[in-house]
Amino acid sequence: MSDKATPALNCLLPITVDNLSLALNDRVLIDRITCQIKGNGITVIMGPNGAGKSLFLRCLHGLVEPDSGQVHFAGKPPSPAIRQRQSMVFQAPTILRRTVLANLLFVARQRGVSNSQTSIDCLAQLRLDHLAQHPARLLSGGEKQRLALARALIIKPAVLFLDEPTSNLDPTSVETIERNLQLVSQQGTKIILVTHDLGQAKRLAGDVLFLHHGKLSEHSPATSFFKNPESKAAKDYLAGKLVL
Repeated sequence: MSDKATPALNCLLPITVDNLSLALNDRVLIDRITCQIKGNGITVIMGPNGAGKSLFLRCLHGLVEPDSGQVHFAGKPPSPAIRQRQSMVFQAPTILRRTVLANLLFVARQRGVSNSQTSIDCLAQLRLDHLAQHPARLLSGGEKQRLALARALIIKPAVLFLDEPTSNLDPTSVETIERNLQLVSQQGTKIILVTHDLGQAKRLAGDVLFLHHGKLSEHSPATSFFKNPESKAAKDYLAGKLVL
């Protein structure tokens, strides 16, 4: 991965969400969310369990079709070309039955990246280069997640979505993942991250979307959110209280 920012990586900003709603079995899961995600940096989505965070993230990425509302990228509706400029990392990654390097090369070639040295450099960035010829299925949980992040980053996405990417990982993997997120964010990739880890959110967030019962309770800069949250639900959440 290059140390130089690529201006074209900003081509999908801002991300505009207009009245997004989704219900399942008469239960409202996403409730008329409207917001605009703009500027480089890392946007963190937070909220109690069941708030709709992961589902909202999937709606943004186009994996889930909402009942109503729209998501636009730089004023344009989602399209195959736009989704080609996005990557997503899930909490539980799917690892192919092949070596670590072959996992990365498979994704790279699928997305039009054919330079093997780029793949090696990407593994090195995630501290996996010494495991390049190792069976990927035999990696530890933290190593598998770092491989998943390498596969997401190999295309140099304009937008990177992550759903609890460091949940239950070892500290070394958490540090490696966070360091790489900060690096690629500085290079121009917009990162949207769901996390329940307050420490991680404070370390990484530029702005915070706080969801509660499928609604957007507030969207504010991280500094003001953690110092003086506006909604009662957010105040209770940050205080470690039960949020009902």
